Amino acid sequence: MRALLTSSGIRNPSIHDALVDLLGKPIAESDALVIPTALYSFPGGPGMAWRTLAGDGRSRLTGLGWKSLGILELTALPSVEEASWVPAVRDADVLLVCGGDPLFLAGWMRRSGLTALLPTLRPEAVYVGVSAGSIAAASTFVETFHEPPRASDGPLKSEDIVFTTSQGDVDRILVTGQGAGIVDFAVIPHLEHPHHLDASLANAEKWAARIPAPTYAIDDETAVKVVDGTVEVVSEGRWKLFQPSEN
Repeated sequence: MRALLTSSGIRNPSIHDALVDLLGKPIAESDALVIPTALYSFPGGPGMAWRTLAGDGRSRLTGLGWKSLGILELTALPSVEEASWVPAVRDADVLLVCGGDPLFLAGWMRRSGLTALLPTLRPEAVYVGVSAGSIAAASTFVETFHEPPRASDGPLKSEDIVFTTSQGDVDRILVTGQGAGIVDFAVIPHLEHPHHLDASLANAEKWAARIPAPTYAIDDETAVKVVDGTVEVVSEGRWKLFQPSEN
């Protein structure tokens, strides 16, 4: 399976061109399924999901002019027969996995059966992740939370850490979670973003030190493209690769 892991979606021409290259055909000839599940664990999640599905979200996923677009809601899948949704996933050219809570998303990827299904998809199928959707593609990932996450969201461990931002110290719980293992590296999104105060380069280095794999810290103008195990960074912004041996 091919992958395009972004911080904030299809934000610039370089990332758009990388998506078309991965698809191997125009977007207008490609069938897509969007997965909004990660948004629902946030206050206002239903509204955020609607804006994303309507093409009004900042991630610029659904409004690209797809041939067809369907919704794959992971929390519903355990209650329906696999014959009702698995063929749609197999037929899709691309899965558009929205941002939100990566622990909640990764947990429902496992519980729904999607994690087990992904390795069996066509090699030319494309996984496009946005923020949490990119984070959850790794085998091991980290994320910060104000409150302890639910244990039901999957295997995890946590420790209290104080992160320093430009606006002072912010108390966060750093959580290490288990993702889908689509790629053999990790992604830390929103590098140096003013609305993600703990996503500084210094803090990204601390997070990466807890991941036993190469880790890409990327800003909103950057994506990581994967074809047949070959990794390429597509960027009109800023990024940094942390190797395990350097952590």
